[in-house]
Amino acid sequence: EDFAYHPGNADRDGFGHIAVACDDVYACSAELEAAGVAFKKRPDEGRMKGLAFALDPDGYWVEIVRRGEASALPNKYNFAQTMLRVRDPKVSVPFYESLGLTLVRQMTFADFSLYFMANVPPDVVAPPPDSDEATAFCASLFGPVLELTHNHGTETEEGFAHHTGNTEGRKGFGHIGFLVDDVDAACAQLEPLGLGFVKRPLDGSMKGLAFAKDPDGYWVEIVKRGGYDDVATPYWLEPASA
Repeated sequence: EDFAYHPGNADRDGFGHIAVACDDVYACSAELEAAGVAFKKRPDEGRMKGLAFALDPDGYWVEIVRRGEASALPNKYNFAQTMLRVRDPKVSVPFYESLGLTLVRQMTFADFSLYFMANVPPDVVAPPPDSDEATAFCASLFGPVLELTHNHGTETEEGFAHHTGNTEGRKGFGHIGFLVDDVDAACAQLEPLGLGFVKRPLDGSMKGLAFAKDPDGYWVEIVKRGGYDDVATPYWLEPASA
């Protein structure tokens, strides 16, 4: 009866929020509030106007952001981002680049910096991440963006670590995931980084998928694109022994 997941945003929590994009943050926020959705921040509250944070039924923060004007997306909402706090971006950004993401936007403030990373199609050239054009480019994307938040100073603080969402008493955020053509090859590429795995492809009963660790210890699921059968099951079970 008293069970609750830990939604993040307490002391040293790593997971921050997910985000959805829409054409009109004010109208969508009003519609959600009329339907009984609670808000951490309404669009006109605080210093940062025009964005909102709704609370889902478990208390996770859901940021509502405005799309770029040039996006022309038909969906009312699209899943826009997942935000994770990282200890050292000089380590985390290259790790996610090794998984195929591109740094598409970078913002630096007095005490924190933001790094937005996304899958960019091979025929698309992203503008420099610190340019004015990067803001519009990032806002126009339909696919989700990984937002890495770095609070300055954590990279030099001895013993500093974020809670990653999978420890007792702090369980809530589970993992992010990447689709790949070859799970074994992707894991072999990550192995030399020395960050370790929660589960290698042949560990456990669910064969063919893996969970790697990123530099902060977040779980990163490695999933075969298209799955292993005609219903895209992302794993296979070892036949029972006779």
